[in-house]
Amino acid sequence: MPPAAPPFGTFFLPGPTEVRPEVLEAMLQPMIPHRGRAFEALFSRVQEGLRHVFRTTRPVFVSSSSATGLMEAAVRCAPPGPVLALVNGAFAERFAQIARQCGRETEVVNAPLGGVVPLDEIARRLAARRYAAVTVVHSETSTGALTDVRAVQALAREHDALCLVDSVTGVGGAPLEFDAWNLDFALTGSQKALALPPGLAFAVASEEYMRHVREAPARGVYFDLAEFERYVARDQTPNTPALSLLYAADRQLARIREEGMEHRWARHRAMAEATWAWGDTLGARLGTELRVLAAPGERSPTVTAITLPVGLPSGRLTAAVAARGYTIGGGYGELKETTFRIGHMGDHTPEGLAACLAAVEAALAD
Repeated sequence: MPPAAPPFGTFFLPGPTEVRPEVLEAMLQPMIPHRGRAFEALFSRVQEGLRHVFRTTRPVFVSSSSATGLMEAAVRCAPPGPVLALVNGAFAERFAQIARQCGRETEVVNAPLGGVVPLDEIARRLAARRYAAVTVVHSETSTGALTDVRAVQALAREHDALCLVDSVTGVGGAPLEFDAWNLDFALTGSQKALALPPGLAFAVASEEYMRHVREAPARGVYFDLAEFERYVARDQTPNTPALSLLYAADRQLARIREEGMEHRWARHRAMAEATWAWGDTLGARLGTELRVLAAPGERSPTVTAITLPVGLPSGRLTAAVAARGYTIGGGYGELKETTFRIGHMGDHTPEGLAACLAAVEAALAD
């Protein structure tokens, strides 16, 4: 007999996030042909749920991959020309690296870790030369910083560049309005604020972006977005889908629809504000150097990174918190040993989060 699972509400990693037992159970349904009517009905329901999440009437592409796959697709399918990469953390740097590996001339504009690239600097770069596309991370998972992608999109459009948005820890927890904000391309992963198992990635593309996609000379095969577009029109995927994960998505997206996106955003905001208030005063209470890394006004509602005092590596803290029954994240990339992260996203509640924060504070006080 496998050991009993801990009660829901103890896993606060910045991804994968905790998944409700009934959503995991949905994956036990039997296999069906992915070119038959039963699958098309399932896929149609998933489409409807995803459109609600992305706030769009556009088709939503479903990829049996991590979000990195659709980051590559976004670059490969964009029109020829240089890319301006806005880099403010490890995952923004990954987007820039993908552009380079796809053979694109890539100009990087960096922000200090924990910050975002200033809009006036973006405007200055866009005015200085023509770019085919701008890459930007909405919610930077490594630092907990939130970029105003609506403003970045407006600047890109003003200068005839496409804007490619990584919203992996944004969609489902941070407001993102694909249609109302006139976004070109936005992607996310299943395992973050949507509270699904890893293995699916979702993206929406504007008609303007898709016009360029259809003319792109080297789209590849597996991540050819023109092929995704053709198949989604008949409620199918181009390649064999991760069927069990789609069963889970069907169940969870119905729950999200029942909650409503405004309420879901508000719940995430409440958890974030509680974490920020706790983190901003933590150092003073414990008499040590601790602070929320991202500045007020630039903080993600789904993940918070907090700096650690010299001499306390993140691994030691996360182990001490785990001994108290909670899982949190260590730092990532350059911040691996100097920060810890709390993923307050998915189906967590402010009440459950309060218990996690208390466990973290007790571990820090030891």
